[in-house]
Amino acid sequence: MWNSILRQMHIVLFSKKLNLLIPCGPLAMLVDTLTDHHGWIFFLSLLGIIPLAERLGWATEQLAFYTGPTVGGLLNATFGNATELIISMYALRRGMIRVVQQSLLGSILSNTLLVLGCAFFAGGIVHSTKDQLFDKGNAVMNSGLLLMAVMGLLFPAVLHFTHTELHFGKSELALSRFSSCVMLVAYGAYLFYQLTSQNSLYMPLAEEEGENDESLEEEEAPEISKWGSIIWLSILTLWIAVLSEYLVNAIEGASVAMSIPVAFISVILLPIVGNAAEHAGAVMFAVKDKLDISLGVAIGSSTQIAMFGIPFCVVVGWIMGRPMDLNFQLFETATLFMSVLVVAFMLQDGTSNYFKGLMLLLCYLIVAASFFVHIDPEAILLVHFFCS
Repeated sequence: MWNSILRQMHIVLFSKKLNLLIPCGPLAMLVDTLTDHHGWIFFLSLLGIIPLAERLGWATEQLAFYTGPTVGGLLNATFGNATELIISMYALRRGMIRVVQQSLLGSILSNTLLVLGCAFFAGGIVHSTKDQLFDKGNAVMNSGLLLMAVMGLLFPAVLHFTHTELHFGKSELALSRFSSCVMLVAYGAYLFYQLTSQNSLYMPLAEEEGENDESLEEEEAPEISKWGSIIWLSILTLWIAVLSEYLVNAIEGASVAMSIPVAFISVILLPIVGNAAEHAGAVMFAVKDKLDISLGVAIGSSTQIAMFGIPFCVVVGWIMGRPMDLNFQLFETATLFMSVLVVAFMLQDGTSNYFKGLMLLLCYLIVAASFFVHIDPEAILLVHFFCS
């Protein structure tokens, strides 16, 4: 038994060079105890979470070998977003509603533009002699769900900025909570469809074809046991939760110390760290010409954040007594709307190439630059508070 435990610890903790960043987590806790340098605490916490997020995705893939392709794909999407949801829960508990909204928005933008763009670009470079193909029907269905989420975010924002609320300060929040419940019902129906449909978004995981089936089976054999996967998922999730608290507590101070807007930290930096596992996985599958799985990882994660993560945070905020709503402000909502439209147009013909990937990456670069020069009115008040 001890040999098995030691072998699994070696595989989980020492098999990747990226794991050299794991000590950054305890170091961040030490710096927080000894000093008050929010910039270093934030930076070290961010570095410490990167390998944990990657290992969390890896442990989920190990568990997926024992659960089947459809459940495994949904588990990949769920635990792939665990980092963002944990960070959001801590921020929500502290009343940092804008950080919650912007980090979840950033996760959608990162998955749809950066992760998918890298997958299309890498796959297109490796397979430059042809256009890669994917299931257009599943892609259009997920684009429709993303557009439904945009609709849920758009109406409260329009209601707020046109000053047409029936009860000022109450109608917007009530509409957000009602829309969130509707979105959760829609996501539940989507899950039921995925689990019962023969045309599942994740079925290509079980559809390995070709002459090298035996070598693929050897390559994709599980490295740890079923219970080992569950135990390591629990340990990694708990450790990410601990580091997330330090990360969230240091965001506002780090923004002032590093002269970086809170919006840029929340929308760009946090999601890139949280999406580390999806990023690597989506690119790897695209290079192997398994683009349906890349779409399942990138677009599936975006759909889950949009249709489950955001409304779930609204409902949890409702329970906590926090006024978390779907009004993500005009700038953020417009950014999401345009990004989803761009991705929907890219997916409508069922083909991919490196140029489409490059366009998505350039769109993400524009988004990142926009948030670097964007400051919320609430963030301005926070800067004055910390400076004083």
